[in-house]
Amino acid sequence: MTDADVTWLTAESKQRLQDELDALVANRGEMAAEINERREEGDLKENGGYHAAREEQGQKEARIRQLQALLKNAKVGEAPTQSGVALPGTVVTIYIGDDKKNTTTFLIATREESVATDLDVFSPSSPIGSAILDAKVGESRTYRVPSGAELTVTLVSAEPYQY
Repeated sequence: MTDADVTWLTAESKQRLQDELDALVANRGEMAAEINERREEGDLKENGGYHAAREEQGQKEARIRQLQALLKNAKVGEAPTQSGVALPGTVVTIYIGDDKKNTTTFLIATREESVATDLDVFSPSSPIGSAILDAKVGESRTYRVPSGAELTVTLVSAEPYQY
């Protein structure tokens, strides 16, 4: 497993995701029973309840696979306590290019880690996340955007996220 495959989670986030996975897996029997019940309602071509139940089952199975993969590659770490360095679990403020007045603030984390936040979230493995990872306040880094252009980003502040 490479560092890019690792998902860093707090112990609380990992437990919350594990609880969600356990509930979804435990509900598989109920979901199968509902599909069977809907199937018995008649012609499958015109049976909206059956198709809706199958759709819901597919979405839940996809979420189960997503959670299993996420938890398989998860490493539990402590939330950062250090200010001034862009680390996973920190809220950073940056500016791009030379426009110091046009700042952007976001959380460096996985989306699962930050379910309850109104902040934008960028993964540490995203182009901008990996560019500023381990940067200190005032440090500038360059990164390549999907269009191929290179942008310079400067770290203005980095504070631990308060969960």
